[in-house]
Amino acid sequence: MAVSDRLSILQRAPLFRTLNRRQLENLGKRFVERSYEPGEKIVTQGKGGAGFFVIVDGRAEAVREHPEGTTTVLNPLGEGDFFGEMALLTERLRTASVVAVEPTRCLVITKWDFTNLLREDAEMAVAIVQELAERFSRVLDLM
Repeated sequence: MAVSDRLSILQRAPLFRTLNRRQLENLGKRFVERSYEPGEKIVTQGKGGAGFFVIVDGRAEAVREHPEGTTTVLNPLGEGDFFGEMALLTERLRTASVVAVEPTRCLVITKWDFTNLLREDAEMAVAIVQELAERFSRVLDLM
């Protein structure tokens, strides 16, 4: 996928909406593309989270797996949706699995690449942290 296509996708992700073109280009260069088949787990609940994902195309579901074996769909995900932002900032285990519902392509950045990029660009770090704080505030308002 061309860098310009990555930029278009990343611009639509709310987490990166306030970044300027240079920042988006630097970010876009660090993402890699991954493909998943229907039923394949993109991330697994209870496992370490080392990446952040933006769905390019396809559909997936965030699913909470319960000890007795049942599951609850938490959130349907489609083009432009993202998940794994907590994995970029913490060492916590995944709180849910994300499973592809149909063939799904994602852009993925590892925690290490993301952290290095933020160290290089403090302005980008502030913009992203502000957007994350807004996102968490909205979630808390729903509780």
